[in-house]
Amino acid sequence: MGKAPNVGDVAPDFTLEGTAGRFALSEHRGERVVLLFYPGDETMVCTRQFCSYRDRSDEMASLGATVVGISGQDVDSHESFTASHGLTVPLLADPEKEVAKRYGVSRGRLGTQRAAFVIDGDGIVRWRKLHALGLDYVDVDELREALATLGAAPAAPAA
Repeated sequence: MGKAPNVGDVAPDFTLEGTAGRFALSEHRGERVVLLFYPGDETMVCTRQFCSYRDRSDEMASLGATVVGISGQDVDSHESFTASHGLTVPLLADPEKEVAKRYGVSRGRLGTQRAAFVIDGDGIVRWRKLHALGLDYVDVDELREALATLGAAPAAPAA
């Protein structure tokens, strides 16, 4: 198990496949990014977590950040989970738990620890929360507060 990057550290880059296609962190420079690591699809707390984002999708969209979920299941599992609950946050597949290891949230046979990382437009970790037991999660209000510490979202590029 690796050590979770601290606030002020460069966020480890990665590329994963997901429900919205391929996602490479490095391709999101200039954007604020939220990584939501979670233990597993169709589990009680994870379902509640991602359904809460769906239920407040307008507020999620207004955060001015790219938000993705990451867990150890494959894309087929994520697509089924998304379809079953009408989820709105893209889910990334980390079946070898390589990204979870780089972020210090892989727990071996126990899977992926619930955690959230906020990364600024320069690729620096600006906020993180590691959940000891995984029985709670970062909700929309807490994400808004965490992102507020970064200041205003970058302006959208001119069309």
